[in-house]
Amino acid sequence: MAGVDYSGRYDVIVVGSGAMGSATAYYLARRGKRVLCLERFGIPHAMGSSHGHTRIIRLAYLEHPSYVLLLRRAYELWREIQSIAGEQLLYITGSIDAGPEGSFVFKGSWDSCKLHDLPHEVLTGAELRRRYPGYRLPLEHLALVQPEGGFLTPERCIVSYVMAAQALGAELHAHERVLEWVPLEAGVRVRTDRGAYEADKLVVTAGAWVGKLLGVLEGLAVPERQVLAWLQPTRPGYFRPDTFPVFNLLVDEGRFYGFPVHSVPGFKFGKYHHLEEKTDPDQLDREVHERDERTLREFAERYFPDGCGPTMDLQTCMFTNTEDDHFVIDVHPEYPQVSLASPCSGHGFKFASVIGEIMADLAEKGMTHHNISMFRLHRLTRPRGLRGRSIPREEQAAQTVTEQNGRSRSFLGTPDVRSFW
Repeated sequence: MAGVDYSGRYDVIVVGSGAMGSATAYYLARRGKRVLCLERFGIPHAMGSSHGHTRIIRLAYLEHPSYVLLLRRAYELWREIQSIAGEQLLYITGSIDAGPEGSFVFKGSWDSCKLHDLPHEVLTGAELRRRYPGYRLPLEHLALVQPEGGFLTPERCIVSYVMAAQALGAELHAHERVLEWVPLEAGVRVRTDRGAYEADKLVVTAGAWVGKLLGVLEGLAVPERQVLAWLQPTRPGYFRPDTFPVFNLLVDEGRFYGFPVHSVPGFKFGKYHHLEEKTDPDQLDREVHERDERTLREFAERYFPDGCGPTMDLQTCMFTNTEDDHFVIDVHPEYPQVSLASPCSGHGFKFASVIGEIMADLAEKGMTHHNISMFRLHRLTRPRGLRGRSIPREEQAAQTVTEQNGRSRSFLGTPDVRSFW
């Protein structure tokens, strides 16, 4: 690939400038660090998990009440970066978490509200329809309505963080692919298709590609194909941001999430774990097929009949999942100069602002005042085929240790010298 052969020494190199990486670069630059952020694609791009015009943010958190403390800080930081950017990034619509009375979606959200004293209401499906006529949920279902939920505009969030980081002196290189990284006694070296760089610290926020860069996440970070739909409402007034809260619903067809119409035509929604298609991020099927559209339209026809007019758009993206659907945020277990954030199991974007702050802490001090105990890497179990394997056979033959001026050592061939991101 033609390009400039950049080189130099940095305080921190960040790999990936999506939601987490762009925020990390900004918070490090704000602390006076010399930062380089490397992005394989464009800034922003639609190849991973941080696109699609809108992303849900919700304070009532059904996945686990412990997330609420991080969310409170995330809201503060989103409002701060939108003030710096001079444009609205966070839109408050209210949020709805609904399902059968004993379901994890309703009960998990309700429990988090009670534990953290969050304002909320509980409505039946019939009451919800009277208040928000776009919804047609089963009458016996219960809906947790929380007024502070809403959505973020992901592409603009990333651009805002990138431009704020650049204004503070951070370097961001797009269309520059990381080929490998190696630990040194005094830091790390990163080689790309345009040059080589050294830094004291490395932060990996590579989304679906994280398992290809970090052997400690091999088999533990599993990319999954997702499909999103935008349908033109037949009654547009029911699907505006002021009349249609964002939602998480558990119904007979599965768990779905959705948004009001914003910025592009169509009421947007998707299904969690769409068709349960595990994938390689470099071989993702980016075409949308009739089965994808049928799965989504059948849901809309049943529960949002006034929202399922002509199809406006269909897009693919990825989740990258752990076995327990919680995040991984940690310092590398072997190399303390390396920290990582991902996978986020399909619910991470709303946390990008606070995760950026956390990753800046880990890179700068190796610790953070935020409680990330639930997200430590050691909780995950290795897939059976990978347990006990420290170095792949083909890499053992190539393993070398080099000394440079008696100071730095490069461990080529370890499982964490990862290529082709």
